[in-house]
Amino acid sequence: MDKAARIAPQRAWGKGRVVAKAALGHSRIAELYQEGCAKIRLPKTFDTSMEAVLINSSGGLTGGDRMVWEVAAGAGTDVTVTTQACEKIYKASADTVEVKTRIEVAAGARVDWLPQETILFDRASLSRSLEVELAADATFLAVEAVLLGRKAMGEAVETGLFRDRWRIRVEGKLLHADNLALSGEVARLSQRKAVLDGGAAFATLLHVGPDCEPLLPRLRSLVDGAACVGISHFQVHGRDKLVARFVAPDGFALRKILIPVISHLRMQKTVPKVWVL
Repeated sequence: MDKAARIAPQRAWGKGRVVAKAALGHSRIAELYQEGCAKIRLPKTFDTSMEAVLINSSGGLTGGDRMVWEVAAGAGTDVTVTTQACEKIYKASADTVEVKTRIEVAAGARVDWLPQETILFDRASLSRSLEVELAADATFLAVEAVLLGRKAMGEAVETGLFRDRWRIRVEGKLLHADNLALSGEVARLSQRKAVLDGGAAFATLLHVGPDCEPLLPRLRSLVDGAACVGISHFQVHGRDKLVARFVAPDGFALRKILIPVISHLRMQKTVPKVWVL
């Protein structure tokens, strides 16, 4: 074996952490940590909330890359977390991308986890997890959207691997568990009615808060007529949660459904500006 064959390919690594605190009625930065290709920017807001924009400066992820994001919202804070752009998961020649996110939301605080879409390319391999710890009266909104290639570019995902694991807890008690896996012949699987029914874009939404049930009528009216949307309301450990699933033919159609839904659940506050720049 020659020397070139023995050299392991360079892999991306990044870890970012942001902590918010309440100060004079506003949500302010208490701690910021950046390592490797993980960068965090805090654009100016014009209300009392704080917005954090996560950036992967490597420009995309492929097999063997590792990313870790940590967010902690202190008591009484209001934090929105998004991404600068869609995260692209490229073809993996070996190994799997790992992305881990951990969020803590203290008493009376709110976190909106609103990353832009994850784009999977053919033969991509991604395993990611979302771990959330909530105080008893915390509010949490999460939306994760995935595109199987970019339709406008003529791309499609024939084969690959995508695993997504969510665990949401309130004071240590499990409130929501979600495991999703697409593996192997993704194109064939996505044609099944019980999977994506031919759609190439899908999303999961979770909202935990004291106001879930009153939000339902308007929420359902916003998605009325959409072909593949399901919304459920539950009470677990005395806490309300809304869970919604969305499937669309492409990313543009998915955004047309998601943006008004997100705005409604954010009390008419629109999506982060980087979504529409």
